Amino acid sequence: MLALIAILTLFATRDVTQLWWIALLAVAGLPSLLAPQHRLVGPLSRVAEVVVLGLAASQVAAEASIGGTVDGLGASAVLPYLAVPVTVTALRRRFAEGAALLVVTAVTLLVSGASTQVEGGAQLAQPGYLAVCAQWLILAALGLYAAGTLHQVMAVRGEGKPQPYAEATRLLTQLRTVARQLPGATLDPGGISEHLLEELRTVARADRGAVLSASGGGRLVVLAQAGVDRVDWETTLDADSAIADAWATQQATTAARSQSRSHRGGEVSALIVPLVAGVRTVGLVVLEADATHAYPPPVVARVTGLTRPAALRLEAALLFDEVRSLATNEERQRLAREIHDGVAQELVMVGYGIDNALATVFDDADETAEALRTLRGEVTRVIQELRLSLFELRSEVDRQGGLAAAIAEYARTVGASGGLRVHLSLDESTARLPAATEAELLRIAQEAVTNARKHAGASNLWVTCEVDPPYAQIEVSDDGQGMADQRPDGRYGLAIMAERAERIRGRLEIRPRQPSGTTVAVVLGTSARRDNVRGSAAPEGE
Repeated sequence: MLALIAILTLFATRDVTQLWWIALLAVAGLPSLLAPQHRLVGPLSRVAEVVVLGLAASQVAAEASIGGTVDGLGASAVLPYLAVPVTVTALRRRFAEGAALLVVTAVTLLVSGASTQVEGGAQLAQPGYLAVCAQWLILAALGLYAAGTLHQVMAVRGEGKPQPYAEATRLLTQLRTVARQLPGATLDPGGISEHLLEELRTVARADRGAVLSASGGGRLVVLAQAGVDRVDWETTLDADSAIADAWATQQATTAARSQSRSHRGGEVSALIVPLVAGVRTVGLVVLEADATHAYPPPVVARVTGLTRPAALRLEAALLFDEVRSLATNEERQRLAREIHDGVAQELVMVGYGIDNALATVFDDADETAEALRTLRGEVTRVIQELRLSLFELRSEVDRQGGLAAAIAEYARTVGASGGLRVHLSLDESTARLPAATEAELLRIAQEAVTNARKHAGASNLWVTCEVDPPYAQIEVSDDGQGMADQRPDGRYGLAIMAERAERIRGRLEIRPRQPSGTTVAVVLGTSARRDNVRGSAAPEGE
């Protein structure tokens, strides 16, 4: 802007000496450029800029007038610089300061115009001077007002549009509330579909009916159906059928033939109504009656009146079902690995034992009896493993008892079943960790205890639990065979523990224990209590 007004000044005055006003403007604006965040330097520097600008406008206008330019219009050579301090205040959201700068500029222009003499009297009497000053002051005021209005609009929109995490929290809270208030307190797609069919049969004849939903791959799945007999419905969307037409057009469709692939024939009326939520088709309702013209337009209107709100309910149920599936998939995978590497292998061995017993049942009764006693012992052990797995699944952190109590109960139960002597060291403050964090720490401790019982061959188990939020440390040690000789299937548990620790931003430490055994520890945060103890001189004997 300084370069622009320097060129305009030379063009208007043909006088190089007038550029000293440009240099003075640069000096006045330099402090606000060097210290933009300073509470006093910036505003004072901008005040100096507009004062110099007002004086320069009057002087340049006078020189340009002497050179023959029309009355006072030469002020337009330097007044564009007024945009600089006003824009700075707008960007910094200091609109009051911007308004004050405009007032100071107007006063300076008036005073300097009145004190500057030109041919014919004072500069202030020149119409061109007044017009140019008013023009630039109005433009600057309009720009400042527009910036303020835009800021207010953006602030209102920002308040009305929650941030992603706030929006997710609001939606999940509403989902939980709605799920509890629905009839039967459920968001089950099958239950909602059955209820919809019952409602539709009160307004339209339906010897058969079904609610279908997309399953991917261009096919539909039957969520619920009504009628005396089960029907083999047409579920292919690329077939030549009324179902495919209704799905594609999102319009209710009637047909004079059945939508079943195994219909025996006869007079049939079919009504297919798409369930549309917004712009997306989430399912179809198929109604059939063994009669002609069973679905005239008034009946279709009543049916669609019931399906419109049902589409939203079904979409919510399907989304909730998908979220629930995603949430349980990890535990499902873990249980599958546990069953495959534990109970399934043990049952295979029981099967082999039964085969051996059958092979010797007629040859050696004593050997068969011994084999059966061994098998009985194996079956008892497998049942015990299953009970422990169920106990692990049911174990949760009681909001009254706390994390340490839950870990202690599990360690005692599992240790007693495995013949382990359990040594507990529990230190838990009254403050609590977040529920999700406590749940992950409990699962890590359970996995470590289970690994020690199954794979370590230990006699003793040491469990240490120290909780002082946001710090926590869970340590499980055994005097077994150590990591080097553990069975490979124990590695799955270590991977699971590492994933859980990473999820809560904790550190998983696995190290050998001297003279034998393994120590598994998970540490969350840093212990302020430990730091205080290390930094202080404790009295002797404390």
